[in-house]
Amino acid sequence: MSETHRILRFLVVGTLAAAVNWVARIILSWLFAPALSFELAVVIAYAIGMTSGFLLYRAHVFPESDLAVAVQIRRFIVVNLASAAEVWVIAVLLVGPLAQATGHAPLAEALAHGVAIACGAATSYLGHRLLTFRQVQQAS
Repeated sequence: MSETHRILRFLVVGTLAAAVNWVARIILSWLFAPALSFELAVVIAYAIGMTSGFLLYRAHVFPESDLAVAVQIRRFIVVNLASAAEVWVIAVLLVGPLAQATGHAPLAEALAHGVAIACGAATSYLGHRLLTFRQVQQAS
């Protein structure tokens, strides 16, 4: 598969996983408010999105990886922990100013979280391409 094709697939599959993440956060906040904070809802939703992302990326973006599944899972978690930290920091930094600008906390939370997820996409692609699902080079 060409790199361009792989990137396009990553974006489509990543968008689907991000949508799962985003919708999960909204549902969690709706179902468990006010007991569940926005910050914790972002973390839980990220884990839900991460699980769907692993399954989708492995099947549709990096199917040729010859690494053991257990290795892929460990590396996927490491890459996603870095990306999760990035997403969390960006979401938390943006939610206050967006709430002030919009005057509507749920909208500010949705926007902050959506922007943060988009920012984590580049980090995730590079990490998964170079580490999680890389192919082991066979000596000729």
